Amino acid sequence: MQSRIFGLCLAASAVASAQDAAPPVTADGIRALLQDPNGDLSRLAQGMVGKNGGNQLFYFPTRDEPSTPAEWGLKFERIDFKSGDGTPLHGWFIPAKGKAAKTAKGTVVFSHGNAGSISYHLGFCAWLAEASYNVIIYDYRGFGKSGGTVDRRGMIDDVKAAFAYALKRPDIDATRIVSYGHSLGGAQSVTALGESPVKGLRAIVIDGAFASYQAMARIIGGQLGASLVTDELAPKDFVKKLTPVPLLVVHGTRDEVVPVSQGRQLFEAAREPKTFFEVKSGRHGTALSDDDGAYRRKMITWLDGVLAG
Repeated sequence: MQSRIFGLCLAASAVASAQDAAPPVTADGIRALLQDPNGDLSRLAQGMVGKNGGNQLFYFPTRDEPSTPAEWGLKFERIDFKSGDGTPLHGWFIPAKGKAAKTAKGTVVFSHGNAGSISYHLGFCAWLAEASYNVIIYDYRGFGKSGGTVDRRGMIDDVKAAFAYALKRPDIDATRIVSYGHSLGGAQSVTALGESPVKGLRAIVIDGAFASYQAMARIIGGQLGASLVTDELAPKDFVKKLTPVPLLVVHGTRDEVVPVSQGRQLFEAAREPKTFFEVKSGRHGTALSDDDGAYRRKMITWLDGVLAG
């Protein structure tokens, strides 16, 4: 998203320079332009991408599949199901390693971040299969082998469809479902589950998630970025609706993509029961894997405790 907003700013500044016969804009000038005090660049950028067109700048999907769970030494099944509007979705079911799916500790529905396809996100969830949990990982519309095109409303409905699929599998215990989302996946799962509670959902985990689309756009692209994005379906407006399902918020203090303040905002807005793992020096993709997986072990201990309750 940062490069796209930066590109819009460069294009807008080039037009402004040409019109005013001004010298080229410097790096400091670009930073000043991003604040857009008069709103001139926002109007120009909106003319380029359309009103609220900046919502699409959050997504970087790819259609490739460079690896599968087999490369991780895990068995898996390709799964296909449909979203609420009929969009075909694709994913993998990874049974708990060394166990029958029905005897696993639970089944984790993993919602991934805003780039690539499921292949690129296996590292965030494959370890759960080794910890005796089944894992369902899937691609949203417009990602990987799923159909359709990216769209905020539609992708949140895709999250709901993944849980609906999980509840229909006869080979798992549908009373022991866990939601786990990283980054955008955490944000979207909060909204999806806030809108539509899932029977059998026992725990919700979000890692490196943000509270507000507009806040993230402002962090990356100043007022110009914020002017191109809406906060419709923002997780900050839905996180309080997750109760009574226990919520675990994980966030690294050195997250270079989503500031830890966004995770704190979600945690503060949530109702009990809730837990916050603030991972010292954790970055956007490493909060759970740093220190030889110290916080992975803490997360498993937390999950085991919640599921035993």
